[in-house]
Amino acid sequence: MRKFWVMGAVLTAVLSLGACGDEGSDGDGDVANNGVDNNDTGNNDTDNNDPGNNDTNNDTDNNAPNNDGPCPGVECGPGTFLDEGACQCELDPEADLEATEEDFECLQLWDRIRRFRITNKLGRMEETLAVANNPDGGVYPVGTIIQLVPQEAMVKRREGFSPETGDWEFFFLTPSSDGTEIVSRGTTDVVNSFGGNCFECHAKAEPQWDLICEQDHGCDPIPIGEGIINNLQDNDPRCP
Repeated sequence: MRKFWVMGAVLTAVLSLGACGDEGSDGDGDVANNGVDNNDTGNNDTDNNDPGNNDTNNDTDNNAPNNDGPCPGVECGPGTFLDEGACQCELDPEADLEATEEDFECLQLWDRIRRFRITNKLGRMEETLAVANNPDGGVYPVGTIIQLVPQEAMVKRREGFSPETGDWEFFFLTPSSDGTEIVSRGTTDVVNSFGGNCFECHAKAEPQWDLICEQDHGCDPIPIGEGIINNLQDNDPRCP
């Protein structure tokens, strides 16, 4: 009797699987109700599309760090390269910043030095701030972006990009809640919102200031005061 009962149970299980087909999972990854012994390894070797097959889906963790290569877990950012011997990131001496609209963002996210906002997109922020805070001036590193107001920017390019402008590239921008539009960019011919040539204005800065105009750097006074500058920065439309 027991032999016939076991055969009947097996036949019931087979018919149950045949009726369900690919719908054997209930959507929550639970296939235990199909009458199949989950401890039977023969049922876990084929269907990689079955959400209940946890033996195959867990083989790869997409959130795990990349451990390939000579320095597992070490990832270098823009403007740097991997020193495989020391397994650390080093600054790339040939790096350049060809700025895109995405590089110009809410000014309130950047450091404020006196009246202007500053950042470095190539990982040289420590060096950038050191120059900005040096009372004797200095040359800014490649990747530096400086803005006094959201509509204008200066970007330091690689050495030799434009010797006439100290390797600075000037930008006239239109910021909005949707982001930044680059209206014009260049070295000696960009005109700002006041109708002035950017380079001609900055060229009047004394040599130690690397073309950065401030109130005592030798440039002509700008036609807006500190209150308006603060208001423009505080109401940058790109800020959340």
